[in-house]
Amino acid sequence: MTTIRVLIADDQMLVRQGFTVLLNAEPGIEVVGQAVNGLDAVAKVAELAPDVVLMDIRMPELGGIEATRRITEPGGAAAKVLVLTTFDLDEYVYEALRAGASGFLLKDASAAELAHAVRVVAAGEALLAPNITKRLIAEFSRVTGTLRAPLKDRVGDLTERETEVLSLIAQGLSNAEIAERLVVAEQTVKTHVSRILVKLGLRDRTQAAVHAYETGLVRPARH
Repeated sequence: MTTIRVLIADDQMLVRQGFTVLLNAEPGIEVVGQAVNGLDAVAKVAELAPDVVLMDIRMPELGGIEATRRITEPGGAAAKVLVLTTFDLDEYVYEALRAGASGFLLKDASAAELAHAVRVVAAGEALLAPNITKRLIAEFSRVTGTLRAPLKDRVGDLTERETEVLSLIAQGLSNAEIAERLVVAEQTVKTHVSRILVKLGLRDRTQAAVHAYETGLVRPARH
């Protein structure tokens, strides 16, 4: 079994140490380093090549959003970023997702939830807590008016079926649920998802969901 290498970036020592103890107790997960701020995180990613970075948003010198953007920029590190937050509906979390984060996790998550999140992100599945992530993306797309680019310019390379799959990803459906909805094999859905990510130059399902909202493929929920 391949060991998932984790870097923890948080300016609070107790948080870093607590997560380190919890994750090192999990099979197949190893904390390879700790960072005290965003600049330190960017440097440690380059030095240690972790698979997953647990990234606090509010840190001195360089915040988690800009650090996430630098880590996930095209041609950069392969590390996936999992944002740590105190509140599930937080505009900074949304900005982190737009910056390239693969998902987010509440700081009061249990050891089991933390380990599961790390494994999901490392595997590239990424869309954590679909109901919460979908609600957050929809709400802040509505509030910030980020439906900027014409749909045809941003998803025009996708086939009709790929566009349909992208829409369902944004609605928080898993591959199995998409397969059931479309009456196709789950492996077929996985193939569609892979092609969507390649065509749109996206890292994972979370980025695909953000993309779908921002292009207007899926309209934000109105309350």
